[in-house]
Order: sequence, then C-alpha cells, then structure tokens
Amino acid sequence: MSTSRGYQRGPITLRDQRIPASTTDQNLLDSAGPGDWVHTDPWRVLRIQAEFVEGFGALAELGPAVSVFGSARIEPGTPVYRMGEQVGRALVQAGFAVITGGGPGAMEAANKGAAQAGGTSVGLGIELPYETGLNDYVNLGIDFRYFFARKTMFVKYAQGFIVLPGGFGTLDELFEAVTLVQTGKVTHFPIVLVGVDYWSPLVDWMKNALLAEGTISSRELDLVTLTDDPAQAVRIVLEANPRVG
Repeated sequence: MSTSRGYQRGPITLRDQRIPASTTDQNLLDSAGPGDWVHTDPWRVLRIQAEFVEGFGALAELGPAVSVFGSARIEPGTPVYRMGEQVGRALVQAGFAVITGGGPGAMEAANKGAAQAGGTSVGLGIELPYETGLNDYVNLGIDFRYFFARKTMFVKYAQGFIVLPGGFGTLDELFEAVTLVQTGKVTHFPIVLVGVDYWSPLVDWMKNALLAEGTISSRELDLVTLTDDPAQAVRIVLEANPRVG
C-alpha cells in the first residue's frame, strides 16, 4: 500500500513507480531530441485549451478574490506561517475568497486561515517533481500542467496580490504582477508585500539600482507596498476595491 500523497499530472494522480521523470512543461519547452515535436506540439494546443476551459469554468463564479503567494518551505507554527493564517482569515472576513498555489508552507497557511474562517479557499496546483498535491485546507482545487495557464488564473480572478516571504516562485509571481500593472495590462491592482525586514532589501535594491539608473520611475516603485500587519495588507486591497465587503 502506498503512503505517498501522490503526484498530480492535471486531473490524474500518480504514485510510487508511476511518478514520471519529467513534467509536461519540460516536454513542451525542451527543444532537444528528435523532430517528432513538429507533429506532436500542435496537438498540445488542445490540452492547453482544456486547462484554460477547466480553470475558467471552475472560477467563473468565484466572486471577489485575492491571490496570496509565499514559500512552500515555511514550517507550521513559525511567524510567517501564522502571518499567512491571519491574512487568509482577514481576507475572508473582508469578503474575499483566497487563491494560493495550493501547496504547503505559506500557501497552506493562507488556505487554512480562509477555510477556518468559513470562506472559499482556492488552490491552483502545478505539476512539479517535488510537489505532494494540494494541501488539506483547499476547498476548491484545480491542478495544472502548464505554468502559463495557472498564472492566468492567479491574475484573472484576483482583485490584488498579497505576497508573503518566498523564493524564486514567489518572486516570479510578484514581478509578473508588477509588470502587468506597470504596462497597464491590469488596473487598480494592489500589490502588498508582508514582512518588512524580508522585503526591504529587495525594495532598497530597486530604489538604489533600478530607480537610480532610470530603468524604472518613482511612480513604478510605488506599485508595491510594504507592511508587517496582515490587517493593513487586507485594508490596502479593500480600499482599492470599495465595492467588496
């Protein structure tokens, strides 16, 4: 009997020796190998289309929501984990659903706070070699094969981002959101970084390097807000969405 929680490949669960050595994204993006990709890649479009259709269908009636990001490596009971729980709880109390990547750590914390507050706790999972499936506090979950389909759902159905301490994946989502606001692809989209000590060196670097070199403007630097207070983070999002609540 398997003790593994399973590996998700879209809607399919695989365990033990059935876990593949590569992901669907890898197969799509890896240009090495024989030329048969010319024949198979067009068919992948149908699978990609299906992921968008499934995501749109599942989230179309979600209502106001906020995407919360943070590291999967945060341990339960730590200050960041407790902060994530507070963010999830406060968002639900303010009238928002909570969307996370559905994994452990800070994502689990936000989902836990949302679920225990009686709200909608969304997890958008992704096929990765080291992921263990959606956390137990997700009450609406979707598993994706492709990062770009998943990223669309994070932005399309959210009224803002709240970003807890995290690594490369968190930075990827953060800077994609900042770029979308900077270029006017999304409007009225607050981005709040929770954890002043953690995020201040990054903001200082943007100020001392990017702003100093003229590669961004002071207005663009103001697209992100720092706070240590989960309640304030939620208030910032709520003030940008006065019809919620």
